[in-house]
Amino acid sequence: MLETFFQMHDYLVAHAEMPIRRLLMDEINWDDHLIAIKGGRGVGKTDFLLTRAREIEALHQEEVAAGSRKRKANRRPCLYVNLNNFYFTEHSLVEFASQFVKAGGKYLFLDQTFKYPGWSKELRRCHDRFHDLHIVFSASPVMRLIEENRDLSGIVKMYNLRGFSFREYLNLQTGLHFKPYTLEEVVRSHGSISREICELVHPLNYFKAYLKSGYFPSYRENKDYQTELLKMMNTMLEVDILIIKQIDVQCLPKLRKLLHILLRQAPCALNISNISDDIDMSRATTMNYIKCLKDARLLNLLYMEGKTYPMKPTKVYLQNTNIANMALERELTPLEEYETYFYQALHSDHRVNATERNAMYTVDGKYYFDVKERPGERDSIRPCAVGDLETGRSNYIPLWLLGFLY
Repeated sequence: MLETFFQMHDYLVAHAEMPIRRLLMDEINWDDHLIAIKGGRGVGKTDFLLTRAREIEALHQEEVAAGSRKRKANRRPCLYVNLNNFYFTEHSLVEFASQFVKAGGKYLFLDQTFKYPGWSKELRRCHDRFHDLHIVFSASPVMRLIEENRDLSGIVKMYNLRGFSFREYLNLQTGLHFKPYTLEEVVRSHGSISREICELVHPLNYFKAYLKSGYFPSYRENKDYQTELLKMMNTMLEVDILIIKQIDVQCLPKLRKLLHILLRQAPCALNISNISDDIDMSRATTMNYIKCLKDARLLNLLYMEGKTYPMKPTKVYLQNTNIANMALERELTPLEEYETYFYQALHSDHRVNATERNAMYTVDGKYYFDVKERPGERDSIRPCAVGDLETGRSNYIPLWLLGFLY
C-alpha cells in the first residue's frame, strides 16, 4: 500500500516547481513535530510542501552516500500525501501514519487536510503517539486551527505563506537576488537602499506589471492569467467559504453578488445598510459574509486601532492588487491601486490601522504613513509611500520598496 503512495509522491516531487526559494522556507523551525502552512488559494502551498520533501530526500541521500550509520539507503524519510485520496474514506490517518513510521518514515507532508473528517483529532493522536514523526500540513486560511480545534492547542506551529512579494517577482523577472529588508530599515535608509537597487535594475519598469499580474505564482504559466484568477476566486467562494465554513450552498449567489459589489467599490468605506439591501440579507449576516471573504484572502479590512470584527471597518480593500484589477465595470485609479498595495505589503507582518490624525495609516502604533501618487514639492513631515517614485528622498519612500519586506 505504501509503495503506491510513494510512486505518486515521486512523480509529484519530480514535477514540483518553486522557481525561487521562498523566504518562509528558512523561517520555519523544521524540528517541530506539528507544523501548519496556512495560505490563500493559489499562493503555492503544494509546491512548498513538495519542495521541502525534495530537500529532505536530497539530504538523506547525501548522508547515505557519506556512510552515515543513522541513515539506511532502503528507507524513505518522507512522504507527501493528498488527503483527498479515496483510501482515506475507509482508513484512518493514524493507521496510515503508523505504517509509515514502521517503514522508517520521519516526515509526513499532508495536503488538502480539510477534506479528511476529524482531521484535528487525528493529527493530535499522531502527534501524541509517534514521537519521532514530523507532520507538516497545509491549511486553508478560513480554518481556525486553534480557535475552533482545541485538539491542536499548544502543539501546532503556524506559518503563513503569501503570494509573491514584489522583491520575489523582481528576482524572478531579472534573475537577480535582492534580499529583504525590515520596515525599520526601509523607513530609516530608503534613500540609500533604493539607490543601490536602482544601480542594477529600474523597479518601476516592473512594478505596474506586478500590480496587475504578479502576486500569484500562476502568472508564470502559459495560460490566460485573468481566466485562471477568476477560477481561483470562484473556488475560494465555493470551497474555502461554503464547504469549510459550512455555509448553505443556496447562499452562494449572495456571496458572489457581495464580492461583485466590493470589486466595483473598493477601496471604500462600507455602507452596510445599502449592501445588505442589495444582497437581501441582514446587516449581521452581511458583516459575517464580509468576514468570510476576508478570511478566504479575498478582502482586507482596515480598522481604527483597538477595534476589530464584528465592528464595521473604516475601509475595505481587495486582498491584493491582482484581485482588485479583476473589476470589469471600473478601472482603479493609481491612488486606489497604491493604497491597496500598501495594505497588501504591510498587513501580514505589521499592524495597520486607520487613524483620526491627518495621516492615512498608522503602522504598529509607531509610524504614521501617507500614500501618494507623486512626491510633493515640499518635504513630508511623516513617512509617505509614493507610487511614482524610483529612489527615496527625505520622508518620501518609494512604494515599490515596501515590497521588499519579505
